[in-house]
Amino acid sequence: MSTKKPISSFSVVIPVYNEEACLDELISRCLAACEKTGKKFEIILIDDGSKDRSAEMITAAADKYPNKIVGCILNRNYGQHAAIMAGFSLVITDLAITIDADLQNPPEEIPRIVDHADKGGYDVIGTIRANRKDSMFRKTASYVVNKVAQKATGVKMKDYGCMLRAYRRPIVDAMLACNERSTFIPVLGNSFARETCELEVGHDERAVGESKYSVWKLINLQFNLLTCMTTFPLRLLSIIGGLVSALGVLLAAWIVVMRCIHGDAYTQGGVFTLFAVLFFIAGFQLVGMGLLGEYIGRIYYDVRARPRYFVEKVVGRDNK
Repeated sequence: MSTKKPISSFSVVIPVYNEEACLDELISRCLAACEKTGKKFEIILIDDGSKDRSAEMITAAADKYPNKIVGCILNRNYGQHAAIMAGFSLVITDLAITIDADLQNPPEEIPRIVDHADKGGYDVIGTIRANRKDSMFRKTASYVVNKVAQKATGVKMKDYGCMLRAYRRPIVDAMLACNERSTFIPVLGNSFARETCELEVGHDERAVGESKYSVWKLINLQFNLLTCMTTFPLRLLSIIGGLVSALGVLLAAWIVVMRCIHGDAYTQGGVFTLFAVLFFIAGFQLVGMGLLGEYIGRIYYDVRARPRYFVEKVVGRDNK
């Protein structure tokens, strides 16, 4: 039996960016799913600087369902994780559930997650996308993210890329207390969690619109994830640098020995060997400098201490 406080209320936090085509269906399905729990709830929709009618539709829904739909309008696009943190800042309930707005994760899974969090007393509940309807490229990128996250947090969750997750209020408060600018929420939440679990959930194809993650954004996400969680790549650079130096010494010794045995003809004057060694070392140095630059860039952004987001207005809540 869990000794944690029972969950009497929960919030569903949904970042929205250019999702007008599916927003009405998202809201109706979320409302129906939340009503089934029999608990007090609110749905927090964060417009992340959409260029379509998403912000207007969120405002209209908040006016239609006050205190059930809460709209948070950001002044521009800050990215998915910053938008979720903006939603977390409005959470006043016992549990926060995050879900994407594209309906690939069915809102009908929400009652099961609430029930599991309530009965199991888990700090964080992750989900695994069963029969995932994504491209091979997206699946490969997720595999890399999961392996890096597992190494960094020590929590062996299988699907860190699925945003359908639940966090108890103390975990949400702990995440809000963190000041770093680059945030990957599933990893950050697990770093504070004592008891975690994963549930298999359904996964649908995107019915309308396109994925907001282009190839470049996925690559950028990998770098953010790598550098915001761990300094292991810097340690790895030192190890690889030591190995390269050792190989250089061994290569030099090998060239000297073979030249003594076969004469100058063996090395063709040493020009090509020199080029090969220089290209190898120069390539390694450029990779190392790029990685160091990523970390220095993170330090630069954190030292400036600018807000992660700017909330233009909040609608749909009486106690604003």
